[in-house]
Amino acid sequence: MRRVATYIITLFSACNGVLATDEAVFVDIRAAEGHILESHSEDDFQTRFLKFCDLAAVEFNKEISRFADRDNADPATHHMPFFEDAHAVRALAVAYDMTGEHKYLDACRRWSDQIIEYQDLMIPAGAYYMNHSRAPGENQGQWNVADSGSIAMGVLAMAIRCDDPTEKAKYLESVRAFARLVIENYVGPERGISNGLWPAYNGQWWCSTATFGTMAFVLYEETGEKKYLEVAKGALEWMTHQDFREVKPITFQQRPSGIIFYCFELYATALRYLKPGSPEYERAISQIDLALDWMAKNQKTQGANVPEYLVKNVDMAGLPYLMYAFARQLPQYRGLTGPADHELRYIGDLLLRDGNPNVSRLMVWEVMTWGMMSYAERLKPGAMHRSSKQLQGLPTHKPQTVSN
Repeated sequence: MRRVATYIITLFSACNGVLATDEAVFVDIRAAEGHILESHSEDDFQTRFLKFCDLAAVEFNKEISRFADRDNADPATHHMPFFEDAHAVRALAVAYDMTGEHKYLDACRRWSDQIIEYQDLMIPAGAYYMNHSRAPGENQGQWNVADSGSIAMGVLAMAIRCDDPTEKAKYLESVRAFARLVIENYVGPERGISNGLWPAYNGQWWCSTATFGTMAFVLYEETGEKKYLEVAKGALEWMTHQDFREVKPITFQQRPSGIIFYCFELYATALRYLKPGSPEYERAISQIDLALDWMAKNQKTQGANVPEYLVKNVDMAGLPYLMYAFARQLPQYRGLTGPADHELRYIGDLLLRDGNPNVSRLMVWEVMTWGMMSYAERLKPGAMHRSSKQLQGLPTHKPQTVSN
């Protein structure tokens, strides 16, 4: 309210000491306050987002070591699972969209080139190395479609932003090779996607279906190749028949925020392919309603008595991304932007409370990279799913901010 008081004093002076009480004046005051808050929020969010992007870019300059110890905090190496790196890469690509600063695109390029170098040695052909489990050149050990779907999204984000045709073709061929492997071997009878060479479960699985389906929609947008649209629609159809609260293995009780993040990024990506009023659309909306209700009851800034996200459920940092995405696309969810802004401020405060976060620690890197995706959607709506034909991202609904 301090900004409102300042505005009133300014208005009082402009009226030669006569403070008007006309209702229109107070409408103007409220409008001015809203404008100031919105401007302040935009600046604050962008400053924090670019700070985190700078930290991620530095990480991608380090020597990569295998992810093997959750407690490894060696600042000399980068030692994280590559699917989590991909979250940062996608956000860095959006930072490049926003600023035109090549340091962000160069970081995406370094990471993507390393991913392709590993991929060229992987068995089976087209698989992505995950920085854990089956390594390049090995023909045994587990390899997961779910992790690799996220990794493919990072490489695809780089491809989309390439101006050089030869460079673009290299990155697109990498993603196509992965997609070919999955389409030929891991699409199930109901069009869900199994998780590759995973000994725990060989059926159609929620996470591999979600990450591969999300990637396939964006790959279709970039290439125009209908085979990717067909497999993406199949993954979506399978997902709409699942209740996210009942999926397994890895149950909702074990990992609620992770299940919501991945399942509902697929919904957020695919909504525009669903016909309003169709049975598939109604099933999707029903699941979205349930997920948003869970968020409202379990987010820290909405009063939930839960551990801070650096301690448990790190992927909570990615849920504002989904809230913004649904608010952008569906009128009934417009009111989500205020709670999402509050949650994103909390995430930024949490990361920066002791100065720059120690991103060599796994859970700090996780909260920051999931959070970077939320910042990216807040500041450049739709850009994480855009193709090179959509230079400004998807049509957007401008968020309405609220004060703390």
